[in-house]
Amino acid sequence: MSFFKRLINKPKKKFTGETAAGSTPLQYGKPYSSDDIKAVGISSDLEENYNNIKSILGHSVDIIMRKFKLGASNQVEAFLLYVDDFVDLELVSDNVLTPLVTVKVEPKTGNLLKHLMNEAITLGEININTDLHLTLQEVLYGNVALFVDGEDSALSISAKKFPHRPVADSVIEPVVRGPREAFTEILAINTAMVRRRMKDPNFVIESIVLGKRTKTSLAILYFKGIVDPDLVSEVKHRLNNIEIDGVLESHYLEELIQDSPFSPFPQIGNTERPDRVVSALLQGRVAILTDGTPFALWVPARLGDLLQSPEDYYQGYMVATVLRWLRFLAFGLSVVLPSLYIAITTFHQEMIPPTLLISIISFREGVPFPAFVEALIMEVTFEALREAGIRLPRPVGQAVSIVGALVLGQAAISAKLVSPLMVIVVAITGIASFMVPAYTLGLAFRLMRFPLMILAASLGLFGIMGGIILLLIHLTSLRSFGAPYMAPLGPTYTYEFKDTLVRAPWWAMTTRPSMGRANWRRQPRNKKPEPPPAGGDTQ
Repeated sequence: MSFFKRLINKPKKKFTGETAAGSTPLQYGKPYSSDDIKAVGISSDLEENYNNIKSILGHSVDIIMRKFKLGASNQVEAFLLYVDDFVDLELVSDNVLTPLVTVKVEPKTGNLLKHLMNEAITLGEININTDLHLTLQEVLYGNVALFVDGEDSALSISAKKFPHRPVADSVIEPVVRGPREAFTEILAINTAMVRRRMKDPNFVIESIVLGKRTKTSLAILYFKGIVDPDLVSEVKHRLNNIEIDGVLESHYLEELIQDSPFSPFPQIGNTERPDRVVSALLQGRVAILTDGTPFALWVPARLGDLLQSPEDYYQGYMVATVLRWLRFLAFGLSVVLPSLYIAITTFHQEMIPPTLLISIISFREGVPFPAFVEALIMEVTFEALREAGIRLPRPVGQAVSIVGALVLGQAAISAKLVSPLMVIVVAITGIASFMVPAYTLGLAFRLMRFPLMILAASLGLFGIMGGIILLLIHLTSLRSFGAPYMAPLGPTYTYEFKDTLVRAPWWAMTTRPSMGRANWRRQPRNKKPEPPPAGGDTQ
């Protein structure tokens, strides 16, 4: 048998620590798995529970174990277990500890925990746990656990109060008109912001936990009666199959559950805006919120969805349509403009009007590099400045990016390293890339510019066309949870053009998108609003 087979078939170590019967004390500093902790259980001996928890949690300084005696007669011993700064200490003192030390209790009477839950503790969410592992997990999530001498179970009391930043304006997706609030890093706050907008009993929030070490809470959001049940099942299936030590940000999930992990294009939508999550849910999609990050995911996502801005729906449909067309134009320029410049100036000078050609030749006089090297230098420099502006502190970063672009651009022109026209091309490309609403999509197409530049320098316009064809083939082959990435263009759903190529008025958008929805009709077919009678008389 080979080494790897012996390693795989090697029997697991059995737990040798203390059991519920109490044979061997747990050792401090030894790592314990969930199975080990479940095997320990909760003992009716209070001191045994105290020592076991001390050993399991490793004497961490933020773990508080408060010993006291129940009732005015002080005959029954107990202790509270909680994580410092995870609970509301005032709430615990007033609603848990104070009632417990004044309640009337009799030692060893049985059903003592139920008596305390019903007669003493005045908080709403209380559970009785017989599993030590489950109890410790709830403590690490912010609950308070009560252990009482003579009881082989514990009370888990919800008194959470996590440190968090307040709800602030959206940073990545700002709008002129519309809601300003954005998600925070606390999952409960994020779900509350979505629930506030969805006052319907069919709106469902389900919770799962991922991460062997971090035990990160996730919330799966969907709307019964609108979403396709198969889509919900597929989302749960992919999430439940994840085995990883920790989930620190929602992008961990994005890489693990997307259909084509080797594609640079985002196949899962992400947003920090609650209103955009609600809009996705009303279209029959599923949203995923992750504790510890202000970014939510929604599936399925298509290319057209990632080119839309939330503000498209907060202003007139005519203005929104024109701005959407401008966004499409900028999107195309950000991908192919440097390549077109390289191809035309290198291979296809006959396509340039004579006057413009003379200007280009005069601008390039004295530049020692071909157009491809010139464009490559400027593109890499621009990307470096953009990345430096992001990584530096905000007050410094903006100044560095602006001053760096001006100084380096002017210095490069003066030193005859690049032509002024190339600086203009790169500047227009950079500005156009900023108009793409989805930051992750903009990153993917920024990456695609460089292969297209190489093809343009090698084969001219034929290389650009070949690269675009390959890019379109790749995009049409992508799926997002089974939904075609290029829909409604490929495959073609003409009835969806009213919310893709244009932004139709709300009274005309009566149906939902085709993917992932079980309920076709969004609203009744309303007639176009009639204008008021002449003279302004509305009676």
